[in-house]
Amino acid sequence: MAAPPDMELSPSLSLELLPTDPLLLILSFLDYRDLVSCCYLNRRLNQLSNHDPLWKRHCKKYWLISEEEKSRRNQGWRAIFISTYSDLGRYIHYYATLKKAWDDLKQYLGQWCPRMISSLKESVREEDLDAVEAQIRCKLPDDYRCSFRIHNGQKLVVPGLMGSMALSNHYRSEDLLDIDTAAGGFQQRLGLKQCLPLTFCIHTGLSQYMALESVEGRNKYEIFYQCPDQMARNPSAIVMFITGTSYLEWFTSYVNKVVTGGYPIIRDQIFRYVHDKDCVATTEDITVSVSTSFLPELSSVHPPHYFFTYRIRIEMSKDALPENTCQLESRYWRITNAKGDVEEVQGPGVVGEFPVISPGKVYEYTSCTTFSTTSGYMEGYYTFHCLYNKDRFFNVTIPRFHMVCPMFKVSTA
Repeated sequence: MAAPPDMELSPSLSLELLPTDPLLLILSFLDYRDLVSCCYLNRRLNQLSNHDPLWKRHCKKYWLISEEEKSRRNQGWRAIFISTYSDLGRYIHYYATLKKAWDDLKQYLGQWCPRMISSLKESVREEDLDAVEAQIRCKLPDDYRCSFRIHNGQKLVVPGLMGSMALSNHYRSEDLLDIDTAAGGFQQRLGLKQCLPLTFCIHTGLSQYMALESVEGRNKYEIFYQCPDQMARNPSAIVMFITGTSYLEWFTSYVNKVVTGGYPIIRDQIFRYVHDKDCVATTEDITVSVSTSFLPELSSVHPPHYFFTYRIRIEMSKDALPENTCQLESRYWRITNAKGDVEEVQGPGVVGEFPVISPGKVYEYTSCTTFSTTSGYMEGYYTFHCLYNKDRFFNVTIPRFHMVCPMFKVSTA
């Protein structure tokens, strides 16, 4: 059909006629895969897709390459992206997240726990990880492999990178295992079949394991503490306290807790006490706050025996009057388990001490408790007497704090 005489046919739009700047702007919104695909469409798009500034965003997004590192490498953005992809391309969806976690952790350790920095090991090569897979005859998840391309865990030293816990007669400090030590602890026995240790405590022998296959009731890549089932006839039967669903989630959530101050630093070590910001009570000039932790190595599901430790901080306001200085006389506890059973405890001092609290002074101590249920809570008060008015006694509230066992499951071995 012929076109109407009053309609003028416009010339076909050609890519070659379009100005460069709008095209580069459009290309700047593409992901790296689409940008690569454009290289194969025609000569014009090939030239534009190789425009070096287009690759700056991808280098920063996926490989965390800074301007300083670019200058140090003395390469263009595109060349840096391609060379890094050829080495770490299989980890492109994990690398930036894990690299940032490692960088944040090292920066924090450098400020608060400097001796831990020297325990970190350098990265491993792809062939080293391939050799471990061949040795254990099992595939390692890519997020786990990616972490070892950044740092190969740490040396077996104290304190451990993955946190400590100390009571009067018990001490735990977990190292993040290097890949060879982890491979040496790979399990094929019933109860822990196809499980790889991620951490290890020299003092207790405690490890966190990662399941490399979905066997014996575990999900693939699930991370857990193992606890023997003391009431099972089969000695290989275990209970698993779940600590993570994947290596990426497990490691980054721990690092985030550390670098945001969620775990206290005590004697140059990371202590895994969890503090609830609402768990604070102030009576007159004295504030009491509590943090808690579950200890899997001292707990049991069968028979039910769940072990918790708590750390209490008692502080008098620095603005208090000097004559308000007082001494702790006694404590009272009301302990309630998940069934509603109540136990009351009263006694002199705390952990055998009778601390004196004065303006600006802080007193901290650690104690523990057990429940026959998976959760419970404690609350109570301290009784103080004034040192400048020995006839005056008063009670200081201890806020209610809850303790909850992590999710667990029983092995189907």
